[in-house]
Amino acid sequence: MFFFSYLNEMDKKWLDLPRYSSEYIDGVRYFLDFAYIMGKPQGYEILCPCARCRNIMWQNRGTLFDHLIGYGYVNGYTIWVNHGERVASDIDDDIDMDDEENCYVDDIDGLLHDKFRGVASEKGRVGESPNVDAKKFYNLLEKANEELYPGCKNFSTLSFTIRLYLLKCLHGWSNASFNALLELLKEVMPNLNIPLSFNKTKSMIRDLGLDYKKIDACPNNCMLYWKGHENDSFCYVCGAPRWIENPQVDSEVENPKVMHKVSAKILRYFPLIPRLQRLFMCAKTAELMRWHEEGRMKDGKLRHPADADAWMEFDHRYPDFSFDPRNIRLGLTSDGFNPFRTMSIFYSIWPVILVPYNLPPWLCMKAEYFMLSLIIPGPQSPGVNIDVYLQPLVDDLKLLWEDGVKTYDAFKKENFQLRAALMWTISDFPAYAMLSGWSTKGKLACPSCHFGTNSMYLKHSRKMCYMDHRVHLPMDHAYRYNSRDFNGKKNIGFHHLC
Repeated sequence: MFFFSYLNEMDKKWLDLPRYSSEYIDGVRYFLDFAYIMGKPQGYEILCPCARCRNIMWQNRGTLFDHLIGYGYVNGYTIWVNHGERVASDIDDDIDMDDEENCYVDDIDGLLHDKFRGVASEKGRVGESPNVDAKKFYNLLEKANEELYPGCKNFSTLSFTIRLYLLKCLHGWSNASFNALLELLKEVMPNLNIPLSFNKTKSMIRDLGLDYKKIDACPNNCMLYWKGHENDSFCYVCGAPRWIENPQVDSEVENPKVMHKVSAKILRYFPLIPRLQRLFMCAKTAELMRWHEEGRMKDGKLRHPADADAWMEFDHRYPDFSFDPRNIRLGLTSDGFNPFRTMSIFYSIWPVILVPYNLPPWLCMKAEYFMLSLIIPGPQSPGVNIDVYLQPLVDDLKLLWEDGVKTYDAFKKENFQLRAALMWTISDFPAYAMLSGWSTKGKLACPSCHFGTNSMYLKHSRKMCYMDHRVHLPMDHAYRYNSRDFNGKKNIGFHHLC
């Protein structure tokens, strides 16, 4: 707590001093000490608040010191909120800093609001009774107001259960040890209002929509071990084993080394349907899901994807889908990245994200409405075999398109059949090739020209080049008549396919 008290007393006027002064350099050192103790460093790196990196880039201590001396702090960064400093408030003034850790109050309502945007505040519902899934969710949210034990103010039943489950996941507790802990807690405090077993705890987390499914995959990206292949031990395409051969783990048994089956590759799938249903369990969000039809200004200007020709053509082609504005239009995006933030490790993991475009433009592109659907493991890119990993998502999308799912609308106070359609994908050119199956390199690389692509192979550099882009220039442009710098030909025609 020394740094909190020090910051309250410390004058930060040194931030405005010349960067070569000893006071400024001492202040930078104090900042680094504070950030590495009270912040959340990722290994040896923290966010760099210099005017160049602007709290976006991660740097080690030495580089960060050089940046702060060379470039100075980003303008206005006087409260170090990204490095562990708290924002002062009236409540903080009444709390003894020495007792800060003992005064913690678990903000479960804040967690639920961030996750479900006000669903927890839905009370006094009048109208049609919610369906089974909605009832489970609403009943579960009531546990957020239940005391963990009589007189407890820091935790509710739901918040304590989530915290306990989080500890299990972070520290790798076994299911048996988790059950033993629950039994011990009940013996110590019989009036403790918590689930009695791991299965009931997991059921609560599942009803809240915070879980995901693990699906084993072939290490060569050939197949998923699901549906009719859950019990297979080898890939039926390439014959690769499902399990890592001869893994040995410690166990508290007579034999300290026992055989344990470890999957060679695991796909994480976050079920889509429950998350779409959650959007309609808050009256405010359910109303916004109709904005594209009822709240949008229809003056012919392009302000939202609903104003685009593709959206209008879709409505014209499928009038039964567009009849109910609550039906969801989705966009899909995917790209690979290195999760270890170091280029010395060659690893590429592929998230697949869905975006609901029913919402107004100031919400639909917010991070809280992005729906992480799949986490495709590495270490290499799945390539054109990405469709193998998309199978669980495709099955859900088929169900949502053909039959729909019964969903409770908290705004209309009624149940309806929710349907969804995948309108488009958003990706760079390499990911476009993976998602569409059309090769974006080679002789026929242009997805617009298709078989009319004008390409040329350069035998010395062993690469393909594309010279037909000159057809888009004005007819009197000099490049059209410049044959020496291009392919030796003049280009005075118009490419109708482009």
